Amino acid sequence: MRLALEVLGWLIFLVGIGFSIGLHEVGHLLPAKAFGVKVTQYMVGFGPTVWSRHRGETEYGVKVVPLGGYIRMIGMYPPAPGSDGTMLRASTTGRFSALIDDARKQSLEEVTPDAVDRVFYKLPVRKRIVVMLGGPTMNLVLAFLLFTIVLCGIGLQTATNRVGAVVPCVPTATNVDGAKAADGSCAPSTATPAVVGGLRVGDRIVSFAGTPVSTWEEEQAAIKAAPSGDVPVVVERDGREVTLTIPVATAVRPVYDANGAPTGATETRNFVGISPALERQTVAVSAVPGYVWTLTTASVEKIVTLPARMWDLVRQTFTDEPRDQNGIVGIVGAGRITGEAVALQNTPVLDKTAFVLGLLAGLNLFLFLFNLVPLLPLDGGHVAGALWESVKRGWARLRHRPDPGPVDIAKALPLTYAMSIALVLMGAITVLADLIKPITLGG
Repeated sequence: MRLALEVLGWLIFLVGIGFSIGLHEVGHLLPAKAFGVKVTQYMVGFGPTVWSRHRGETEYGVKVVPLGGYIRMIGMYPPAPGSDGTMLRASTTGRFSALIDDARKQSLEEVTPDAVDRVFYKLPVRKRIVVMLGGPTMNLVLAFLLFTIVLCGIGLQTATNRVGAVVPCVPTATNVDGAKAADGSCAPSTATPAVVGGLRVGDRIVSFAGTPVSTWEEEQAAIKAAPSGDVPVVVERDGREVTLTIPVATAVRPVYDANGAPTGATETRNFVGISPALERQTVAVSAVPGYVWTLTTASVEKIVTLPARMWDLVRQTFTDEPRDQNGIVGIVGAGRITGEAVALQNTPVLDKTAFVLGLLAGLNLFLFLFNLVPLLPLDGGHVAGALWESVKRGWARLRHRPDPGPVDIAKALPLTYAMSIALVLMGAITVLADLIKPITLGG
């Protein structure tokens, strides 16, 4: 049964990936056709074609590897400078020049006489930008939609001010969890303030040391600010409020980073001995943009530091160093995690659904941001080329010079191929890492 659920999780993930990619390409396809560009292919996936159909002048299809996609627009590259638009230069000056000319030749061969004015490079700059940003925008819209379903429709398991567990013993260096000894006592430790004060699982803390609390974060802040010794704590128990006296103590506790991972450091702080109960809570739609913005800033930081993080991944994969549980995860790792989430035995279906939808939402947000990187072959590279063309034409107008014409992005092909190779290598590294040292839900 578990294996079947894991396979189901994998299928859900692959379908979600395929849908996200397909929607991305639709974002390019629709404005391209609306602006009159001839689109000869719309494909989801890479490799051999599994299925395809022609509708009008466009072939729509699915390929065997659903990890990418593309649309083919004629006239992506402008003619060589100095040509009449139907010829290439008479000679080349080196290997890179020959590479560029071959690409131009292939692009030119797609331009039939009836489609000379339907080439991509002849579109005004603003329309080219709309076409290239259409794909990432679709991913952003899908990310917002999925996050809205998760946050506003399903809700997330959130720590609350209700007591979920009471720690029996004050933690020590040899009893970090505060568990009871085999004989049921706390010796040589002492009972926690929560036990001494009579806190019970299910109590909802209303105020702590005179400070009203309604969330777990407020409760933590109130505990941190409370004086040592006996403090009054008001709890809601069985429908009525009860006032308890809790002897707040101090204990040495580990320090965690922003992602909840232990840093290895410790600190002495106020200690009561309770952990929060988790409850599914929804938020207003107005809170979704702020949530997405927080994830966006974190994702941008990860994209900027991607080379360093890739090197960390290589080192962790091929040495004895443990893999960072908050590090890079590839397609294989994300599929495995989805399968494990779906196969969890004692987890409500709604929680599984929220996890999977949240994972796909995060993936779409990453696709949106990564495709904005201003390097070819990414969409951001084409946008950067169009913007540079606009700057050059504007500068020429100011100086009363002739129109310099379209920016020759074909000259960037060597860099494009280098970037493509780098992306393939990064993909291969993540696959190896996910196979050799996988990240799992259990850590």
